[in-house]
Amino acid sequence: MKKKILVVDDDSNIAELLRFYLEKEDFEVNVKSNGKDAVKAFSEWSPDLMLLDIMLPKMDGWQVCREIRRFSSKPIIMLSAKGETVDKVLGLELGADDYISKPFEIKEVIARIKAVFRRYGTDENEDVREVKYENLSINLENYELRVRGVQVDTPPKEMELIYHLACNPNRVFTRDQLLDEVWGFDYYGDSRTVDVHVKRLREKLDGVSDKWSLKTVWGVGYKFEVRE
Repeated sequence: MKKKILVVDDDSNIAELLRFYLEKEDFEVNVKSNGKDAVKAFSEWSPDLMLLDIMLPKMDGWQVCREIRRFSSKPIIMLSAKGETVDKVLGLELGADDYISKPFEIKEVIARIKAVFRRYGTDENEDVREVKYENLSINLENYELRVRGVQVDTPPKEMELIYHLACNPNRVFTRDQLLDEVWGFDYYGDSRTVDVHVKRLREKLDGVSDKWSLKTVWGVGYKFEVRE
């Protein structure tokens, strides 16, 4: 089944350009030019992802994002000529999943869309957002981590990090890759942020099973190692 993308932009040239290239990538596309129509279309059409401009008539992108997050956790990528860090942070706080500054390259937009789908585990099966190993269950639908059947309180970013690693067993990720794919938003923080989150995860997970472990690959990054 084709993934559905809602494009919201009052610049018809940009909107139709996005439609053309997204349809070439085999996405189903719906276009809206104002915030109120966007919220209605999101509710009725139920897209898999929304590309959302900030400067819109009737209801701006910030308001649209806030309204959507009241009833849906589907991915939102914001598009805007406003490229300041403070705008990116505001988008993140409102619940957006990524932020692309205008002018942009179409290839970048498509790459970001696919990256968001990978982060959410929706590129292969959009209904599966849980991964299980011996004595470990990671459910990103309700942000629940269970160790030996017992729920362990885990902050959202730690959940997203271990989920991303566990969905890609034995694949090595650099710190920069993890910052981009888990934190997103062209994260401006220090790569040591990853180290801190891995350290906290290890405190929860080390010794839980001899069939898997969160490993450091010295000089490179980290991997979720699964042994036969």
